[in-house]
Amino acid sequence: MRAPASDLPITLAEATVRVGDVALLDRISLVLAPGAPTVLVGPNGAGKTTLLRVAMGLLSPTHGRVTWDGREAVSATRRAIVLQRPTMLRRSAAGNVRYALRAAGAPRGEWERRTAELLRLVGLEAFSSRPARRLSGGEQQRLALARALARDPAVLFLDEPTASLDPAATKAIEDIVAAVAARGVKVVMSTHDLGQAKRVGSEIVLLHRGRAIESGTTEMFFAKPQTEEARKFIAGELLV
Repeated sequence: MRAPASDLPITLAEATVRVGDVALLDRISLVLAPGAPTVLVGPNGAGKTTLLRVAMGLLSPTHGRVTWDGREAVSATRRAIVLQRPTMLRRSAAGNVRYALRAAGAPRGEWERRTAELLRLVGLEAFSSRPARRLSGGEQQRLALARALARDPAVLFLDEPTASLDPAATKAIEDIVAAVAARGVKVVMSTHDLGQAKRVGSEIVLLHRGRAIESGTTEMFFAKPQTEEARKFIAGELLV
C-alpha cells in the first residue's frame, strides 16, 4: 500500500453549508495537513459528519471554498471515507475487497495479492470466504476499512468508526488506524469518545453548532483548553 502525497493539505476557507435557515457548517477555516491523525470531537449535530463529507468532496459548501493541495474540484481518487454504518455487498469478505480494487482501477493481476494483503491488515484473513453480511458489526467495520484502503488513499476519513462497538472491537479498529497512519496515510476521524480521541489523535478539533470552536495538539487541548466550550466538553458537561 502506498500513500500518495497529492490532495494534501486540504484547506477549508470560511466553508459554510446551509440547509434552509440552518447552518450545518458555519464559516469553518481549517487545514488538514499531512501527518498524524486529526480527530473531530463535539456533541451530536455539531457538524462532524458534514465536515468530513465536505473535506472528502462529497458535499460542496454553499459559501466559502475547499481546496486539495491548492486545487479545487479535484477528483477524489486519492481520498476514501468509511461511514458509520457501511453497506456490505452480497459477496464474501474477499469479494467485497476485490470489488473495491476493481472500482479503484487496480490491475486485475494484482487483485488476489492485494485482497490477501488488505484482509491481513485488518485481521480478517481467516474470514475471506465468509459472506460479508454474516460478519459481526466490528468485523464489517474492519472490512469497510479494507475496502477503503483498496483505493490507496492519501487521506482516509472515518465517521465514528467504533460507534456501538464493544471494547475489543473498538481496540481492533484503533490498532488498524494506528497501522494505517504509520504507513503515511492521513487519517481524519470523528468520535464522541474523548478517551478514544486521546488515544488516536495527534490534533483535536472541537466542533459545536457547525463552528470550529478550538483546535490544537491533543496534549494541549486536554491539558490547557482555551475556550469555555472546550472546558465544558472535556468535563462532560452538555454543550447547548
